[in-house]
Amino acid sequence: MSEELISILVLAVVFLIATVLPVHMGALALVAAFVVGPQLLDEDLDTVLGGFPADLFVILVGVTYLFALAKENGTVDWLVEKAVRSVRGRVSLIPWVMFAITAALTAVGAVVPAAVAIIAPIGMNFAKRYSISPVLMGLMVINGASAGGFSPISIFGSIVNGVVERNDLPGSPTALFLSSLIFNSLLGVVVFFLFGGRRLLGQRDLGTGVPDSPPEPTAAPKSGRDRASTTSVQTTTVASPPRTEHTELDRNRLITLLGMLGLAVAVLVFEQDVGFTALVVAVAVTILCPSGNKSAVSAIAWPTVLLVCGIVTYVAMMERLGTIDWLGEGVADLGAPLVSALLICFIGAAVSAFASTTGILGALIPLAVPFLLAGEVGAVGMIIALSISSSVVDSSPFSTSGALVVANAPDEDRDAVYKRLIQWGFSMVAIAPIVTWLVFVVPGWG
Repeated sequence: MSEELISILVLAVVFLIATVLPVHMGALALVAAFVVGPQLLDEDLDTVLGGFPADLFVILVGVTYLFALAKENGTVDWLVEKAVRSVRGRVSLIPWVMFAITAALTAVGAVVPAAVAIIAPIGMNFAKRYSISPVLMGLMVINGASAGGFSPISIFGSIVNGVVERNDLPGSPTALFLSSLIFNSLLGVVVFFLFGGRRLLGQRDLGTGVPDSPPEPTAAPKSGRDRASTTSVQTTTVASPPRTEHTELDRNRLITLLGMLGLAVAVLVFEQDVGFTALVVAVAVTILCPSGNKSAVSAIAWPTVLLVCGIVTYVAMMERLGTIDWLGEGVADLGAPLVSALLICFIGAAVSAFASTTGILGALIPLAVPFLLAGEVGAVGMIIALSISSSVVDSSPFSTSGALVVANAPDEDRDAVYKRLIQWGFSMVAIAPIVTWLVFVVPGWG
């Protein structure tokens, strides 16, 4: 058996063990690099650690540290409250508010599972309060996380764009972000009408204090003609929820908001390093607001940090071994570049439905590099298709985001939500690769 094949089998075993057993995939990948590297490459430990992605480590720690501060001092709660109040009692817009908030959080650097973990419980409370389908609410949160997940300063975006840059591939961070945003927004429209959004249209909460709330609907006239003329303009009211204490924009939250805005400007306008800029902002917020950061460091997404760094370290070992080139040449030798591209997208979707999307992106995109360097398929379109195919399947209950939605569903709806997410998640495994392949790969983007 060749050394390249051994390294691939070891990676497959890592994914399998992490899926079946409660063992962290990142830790397994680091152990595999430590065990396999010296045996196959005759490398010492320092050489193995040379593949450790220090740049991604700083990005992950920096942005999740800042986001943890924003969550702990109530900045996220303030943003959610303001966003919900902005829809002026329109029940049909609440799922879209959850979509937009989750997208905004991941776009500014929140890890996708972390954003879903924060917004899903809030969304499910609104779903129960206003009789919104928990499946609809959960999918809107998950799709929102994917929509913002590929911004230039996000975790997914940083991983993908970093791989593209390190391998001198043509890339477009803006095209990647906008494609994911548009694709998931359109998917949100499908979800909205497929899972009961239509019946929410026209419903309003008249107890929110909105001055222009519509009047209570009157009883429909007995005449069939009169009934037809009035039902189209009636508005359904829902019970007013108990009033809760409002979250105010205090000094700490204002400083945090300004810091997050400053991060976006520094990275997008002045092209500063994402990780170190986020660390600078996080440290500044910590110094200026010492009372609101007691547990922020422990809330950094350390499991995600370990996952990404472990996978990338092992993939770097595979690159030195020549496995990446060997795989790419094997795919290219199939003689049908478009078919090969579709196959890669299906692999990304299928594996990601059962495992971490972050880990899949860190492993599969490097595996596709030699295939893309051949130039027979547009690199930009292929990277976009693979990224979207691997992320929209996060709705599977076997992925972190899907599992979080199931866990936060009302007890009486949990089994139904689980079954619906299985159906939807695996429909995405079958449909998303084909759609993204047709839209982004076949036209030859990039």
